[in-house]
Amino acid sequence: MKIAIVGAGGVGGYFGARLAAAGEDVRFVVRPGTKAALLARGLVVESTVTPVRLASVRASSDPAEVGPADVVLFTVKLPDAADAAALVAPLLGPDTVAIPFQNGVEAAQILARAVPARQVAAGVAYIASSQREPGVVVHGGPFARLRFGALAPGQRPVLEAFEAACRRADIDAECVADVRLALWEKFVFLVGLSAMTALTRRPIGVIRAEPVMRATLREVIRETCEVGRAEGVALPADFVDERMRFVDTLPETMKASMLHDLEAGRRLELEWLSGAVVRLAGRHGIATPVNRTVVAGLAPWAGGAGGA
Repeated sequence: MKIAIVGAGGVGGYFGARLAAAGEDVRFVVRPGTKAALLARGLVVESTVTPVRLASVRASSDPAEVGPADVVLFTVKLPDAADAAALVAPLLGPDTVAIPFQNGVEAAQILARAVPARQVAAGVAYIASSQREPGVVVHGGPFARLRFGALAPGQRPVLEAFEAACRRADIDAECVADVRLALWEKFVFLVGLSAMTALTRRPIGVIRAEPVMRATLREVIRETCEVGRAEGVALPADFVDERMRFVDTLPETMKASMLHDLEAGRRLELEWLSGAVVRLAGRHGIATPVNRTVVAGLAPWAGGAGGA
């Protein structure tokens, strides 16, 4: 299967390396500096669970050079998504399906502004990983899962073929029937983790052990669930409690990628996480004071470069 991957960071680099190691035809579309690193040194995934070392990688900065693929994985970070979406059109044939794997619940809409909506599906990546340097991805958690699904008629055969490719690579992947539910299941958790680890500059182990911080985390999650249900997503009645139980299973040193971005002085995904909760809540007249406070508290750093 020909798989084009836009981006080679924590998500694209990790899953692309796994797929390529299993023999799939993987092509990376990346910035010139990343291309040079991949062509010179290959791609390494450092992981205690699923390490990969590829001496040879197919990479280009010109999507037209790659040409149409069977499936496109769109994996750049959300602050870059609107600009990078233009790279996807040359990768599309008549039956290609593009799957955005960004955080948040709005990535498909962003991509569909640049390419035909009938070719845009939706996806969710559960993974704790980051790019240490171009060509080196660090996988820091015990899990690495993909969930994706159709948003338009005719997409499912391609998505099922991609699911089969993932399983050949021993990747935990599933083509789900209700991808909006899958998006919001992750979003609810990620908003809480991102908000609290970035706001406090502390890992989840500290947050869940301290009563005031734990209660605040729960309220961030509760507000996000309320907005999801108002958006028509069938989140279970006990989902807040279930997410808090999940939080208690995480490695105590775990931090959200937004905290890693904050520490590195990069742009934050705040606008598409707690910011999206506040924005979507406004459609329904829902009060989200805790998420609104998170947005205010992190706003000075949202643009990166260390904040004000």
